[in-house]
Amino acid sequence: MATTQKTTPRKSMAAKKAAAKKVTAKKVPAKAPTKPAAKPAAPKPAPVEVKVKHKLVRDSFTIPKAEYVVLEGLKQRAADLRRPTKKSELIRAGIATLKKLGDTEFLAAVNGVPSLKTGRPKLAEAKK
Repeated sequence: MATTQKTTPRKSMAAKKAAAKKVTAKKVPAKAPTKPAAKPAAPKPAPVEVKVKHKLVRDSFTIPKAEYVVLEGLKQRAADLRRPTKKSELIRAGIATLKKLGDTEFLAAVNGVPSLKTGRPKLAEAKK
């Protein structure tokens, strides 16, 4: 028994893609434009203060032992006043105070501090 098969013409790839696009590309009905609800005018917020980050510089310096002891005493004094302070904060406070001085007071303060030899102290000098 011979059976006859009905053959259907094959669709080309381009035709298949076009048919798939037609199925997936449905037209969405356009919505009527809606008016936004009237919002009560909100008060403008106060401008926020932006804290500026300052670039920090790491440096080292030599200080006489007697002045270092004074620096430690100032740290203790600040702690006794319930304001714990770092050495760098004390140095920066001193710089800020020097900045406020007039020329004659500034020169008097700078002349009152002896000049030091630059560089790291030798081990024998550091132990003294």
